[in-house]
Amino acid sequence: MEYQTIILTLACVFGFLMAYGIGANDVANAMGTSVGSKTLTLKQAIVIAAVFECCGAILAGSEVTGTISHGITDMSVYIRYPNILIYGMLAALLSSAVWLIFASYFGFPVSTTHTIIGAIVGFAIYNNGVDAVNWIKIGSIVSSWIISPLIGGLVSFLIFKSLQKFILQTDKPFDNAKKYVPFYVLIVGFIIGMVILVKGLKHVDIDLNFYESILLSLLFGLCLTLFSKLMLRKVKRIKEDDAKFHYTNVEKIFGVMMIFTACSMAFAHGSNDVANAVGPLAAISNIINGNIASDAVPSWVLILGGIGIVVGLSTYGYKVIYTIGQNITELTPSRGFAAELSAASTVVISSGFGMPVSTTHVLVGAILGVGFARGIGALNRGVINKIFMSWVVTLPAGAILAIIFFVILKSILG
Repeated sequence: MEYQTIILTLACVFGFLMAYGIGANDVANAMGTSVGSKTLTLKQAIVIAAVFECCGAILAGSEVTGTISHGITDMSVYIRYPNILIYGMLAALLSSAVWLIFASYFGFPVSTTHTIIGAIVGFAIYNNGVDAVNWIKIGSIVSSWIISPLIGGLVSFLIFKSLQKFILQTDKPFDNAKKYVPFYVLIVGFIIGMVILVKGLKHVDIDLNFYESILLSLLFGLCLTLFSKLMLRKVKRIKEDDAKFHYTNVEKIFGVMMIFTACSMAFAHGSNDVANAVGPLAAISNIINGNIASDAVPSWVLILGGIGIVVGLSTYGYKVIYTIGQNITELTPSRGFAAELSAASTVVISSGFGMPVSTTHVLVGAILGVGFARGIGALNRGVINKIFMSWVVTLPAGAILAIIFFVILKSILG
């Protein structure tokens, strides 16, 4: 009993550190566009993240062990050696936490999912050799480093170009914003609905097929469009506000829309990335309770993860927020709106085609797309190069750290 208590205590500590790293990095980059465009303050972003990330993780994150059961390696081989699997999962949690906190210190937005996958790959190779890893799956993950940013960038480029044509580069941008924004709101509502139904609630016991999800999402979009029209009636143009910046009044409209996109991204992230990332903690809990093959998810695991990400975002997330929101390219509400709408759209579409994508990679690609729409000179290429390098290093870094921590933990606990 004492041994099990020690293991579970370590798992909780490492799991909390992992969730802390997610809050400092993954959640921070999801909120970066809203804060960087000055639509939300850091405190407001923390509140939104606290509510919607926790709701996503707790209400729709039942498949938290998904990351460790996505075919990276066969966990059933450890049924006869549960202690080895426990040490491996502890090592995966700790190595991922260390890498995420390290990346956050330098303001690098990296992928939580890829960090965990790298840790499990390292643990699997060390124990069972190279053949223990599904390299086809790893290949698809590596390809997503290129595909997902390109898709996100292309979609955001097209969205922002349409905003320029129909609203920003017209004689009456404020009037046209009131005229055309409801159509974009329809898209936002539809995407939010699809994010929740396809990404967020797919693990909840609600049986909806893809076409039903489309219909319900469209209905939600129409309702949100009607609501936006009522809100737009209250937005009045104040000429004095446009004295310093010609689009000040127009940007106010997009600022309101960004709140909706920020909420949807936070919920989707909480229900998937955050929940998957605390999978090793759930696995350890199940092993201790004699259910090594179980996919059951203790509710306290999700709650611990939800608390950890909020603490991480509120105390250390500002560095990644600064990188995403200000260092890549200058963001305004309209640019941030295009980037967030693109990111949400790309995640849902990619999910429908079964493509492995990272929210981090998609969002960075979307911001790059907005920057390209303004000209390549609007991009900070030095920061972009550092971000890309951090992506390449993430998987092997997770693997190496996991091996080191596995050896240490096994020698101490074994």
